[in-house]
Amino acid sequence: MISRYELAELIEELEKIRGRHTELVTVFIPSGANIYTTANQIEAEKSTADNIKSKTTRKNVMDALERISRELKFYKQTPSNGMAIFCGNVSENEGQIDIKLWIIEPPQALKTRLYRCDQQFVLEPLKEMLEAEEVYGLVVMDRKEATLGLLEGKQIKVLRKMTSGVPGKFKTGGQSSARFERIIEGMAKEFYRRIAEAMKELYFNLPKLKGIILGGPVPTKEDFLKEGQLLTQLKEKIIGMKDIGQTDESGLKDLVEASKDLLAEQEIIHEKKLLENFFEKLGKGKKVAYKKADIEKAFKYGAIDVLILSNKLGKEKIKELTRKAENISAKVEIVSIETPEGEQFWNLGGIGAILRFEIQ
Repeated sequence: MISRYELAELIEELEKIRGRHTELVTVFIPSGANIYTTANQIEAEKSTADNIKSKTTRKNVMDALERISRELKFYKQTPSNGMAIFCGNVSENEGQIDIKLWIIEPPQALKTRLYRCDQQFVLEPLKEMLEAEEVYGLVVMDRKEATLGLLEGKQIKVLRKMTSGVPGKFKTGGQSSARFERIIEGMAKEFYRRIAEAMKELYFNLPKLKGIILGGPVPTKEDFLKEGQLLTQLKEKIIGMKDIGQTDESGLKDLVEASKDLLAEQEIIHEKKLLENFFEKLGKGKKVAYKKADIEKAFKYGAIDVLILSNKLGKEKIKELTRKAENISAKVEIVSIETPEGEQFWNLGGIGAILRFEIQ
């Protein structure tokens, strides 16, 4: 299994490669999939590739498939997080052949199954893994239906769909109408309670949960917060509400689209809190480092819990320090200079560490 840093390096390398024709092969084997199924598919694709009109393209694709096929024979099962395979002619010189192969187990479970020949490698599913450090809970609901999901990076995952059984409006008048209205209200409150229980089950113990966004028509979502018996800890996690008409999977997509302002604001809030914590510790002189010599000593002793880097440091410096941090299992936070705290941090040197323990 490769680290996030190694994955970022690989993506950068593969992004630069361009084939002259559709001769670069990408294969994704999802977590839990039967590796022999993919191996058989690769064998079958050789017959299809044999029909490619261009002799050069045909040879390059066939060579890549043969290389992949040989390597898959060394595996008895798919690695726990799945596999990403890239193979093709990477030579920059016309008429020369340089078939290269990359096989990795990504740092997170791969959910995409794919086989594609193209002029470039397919990298989006791997890029999303680099963006999923934190997740947001998504809830879209009305009195009849609710869908609960997660936003991980750019990926929306449906966790649960629920229905209430609350009927539509009755045309009955008089006392019967009032009685039915009470029954419907009771059913709606019971549905809100069930949604609250589902949120507790799905979100309460998520360590990376950064916030919950609630969507639905007015005033249903507002009524839910009053009647849904939502735990205080989860209610405090709600970072915003949006008026959304759909309450199915498409409603989750609409909610994310409508919440771009909230998500951008949360990044700024996260940075501010992180740096406020850093400066508070710095003021007290406790478990913090920012001078070059102190940072190097903290790396040496594996004392860094969180390494904070300004995005103004530059790409290569950030990569170097990120690699060192991952070697000691330290978390890396990249901050901007868009806040007063971020600008102050850059003026301090742009590198800081919150420590696991004091060092002398």
